[in-house]
Amino acid sequence: MPRPITLFTGQWADLPFEEVCRLASGWGYDGLEIACWGDHFEVDRALTDDTYVRGRLDILEKHGLKVWAISNHLVGQAVCDSIIDERHQGILPSRIWGDGDAEGVRGRAAEEMKDTARAAARLGVPTVVGFTGSPIWHTVAMFPPVPESMIEAGYREFADRWNPILDVFDEVGVGFAHEVHPSEIAYDYWTTVRTLEAIGHRPAFGLNWDPSHFVWQDLDPVGFLFDFADRIRHVDCKDAKVRTGDGRRGRLASHLPWADLRRGWDFISTGHGDVPWEDCFRALNAIGYDGPISIEWEDAGMDRLTGAPDALAYVRRLAAIEPPSTAFDAAFGSSD
Repeated sequence: MPRPITLFTGQWADLPFEEVCRLASGWGYDGLEIACWGDHFEVDRALTDDTYVRGRLDILEKHGLKVWAISNHLVGQAVCDSIIDERHQGILPSRIWGDGDAEGVRGRAAEEMKDTARAAARLGVPTVVGFTGSPIWHTVAMFPPVPESMIEAGYREFADRWNPILDVFDEVGVGFAHEVHPSEIAYDYWTTVRTLEAIGHRPAFGLNWDPSHFVWQDLDPVGFLFDFADRIRHVDCKDAKVRTGDGRRGRLASHLPWADLRRGWDFISTGHGDVPWEDCFRALNAIGYDGPISIEWEDAGMDRLTGAPDALAYVRRLAAIEPPSTAFDAAFGSSD
């Protein structure tokens, strides 16, 4: 079948899982990228309740949907963040937060990510998408000056905390797809290079490609696909709109709320921002990516019940772009 188009349920976790399935099916999605929060997919229940996974699959089947990936960004964030505070308390399950002791939170988060790999295997999906957290993101402003030894230590800490998690991914035959994203250990091109070096380029650690995070950093999402083609395990689609240039709106967004027009950028509905989508899909074809294309909804300025089907229609058109050899052969005949 053509690459499936799925809906990431992370921004729909206020709704019951079955209601999200009903909506996605009615709009014409092929499946879901299921978030491990809300009631959508509960990792602990997947491992302790023999009926739970079958129940999730039955609901998907009832609505004509499939699943190729689950996502546990929120817990993954706490594995190696240098600062654990009320921000994490607001996104973590109470059993992971516990008493809030930072090292305890990190340890419980790491065990939950191992269990997420095991739960994915039970569900029959090949990929867990997520964040890693970062011991060094808080140094990104570069002042006070950051010694190179501190950066090196941060990458070693990341490897020390994530290698045991990746060992479990290897054991159960599931891959991790790290979303390259500000606030993570890999947030741009060169930090991705360094992250892969830190873990010895082990196969269990792949990448989730989301071009919105490149556009607002002035990076090339197409070049990234070509350079990291062997690591692209999953694709998320959301757009970003850059609004700098008036002397007041900056890239860092000034701690202003989402959709506030004083911000220098915002996530926006797919097809309405600055991502070069046609070039991106041609690049996905060129590198042979045949996995799911997952639409992630984060446009605070548009009603999601309007935006989600609008984004699906746009991505369906992009997905119809044929790989170069197929299109050429159809027009001129095969050279074989």
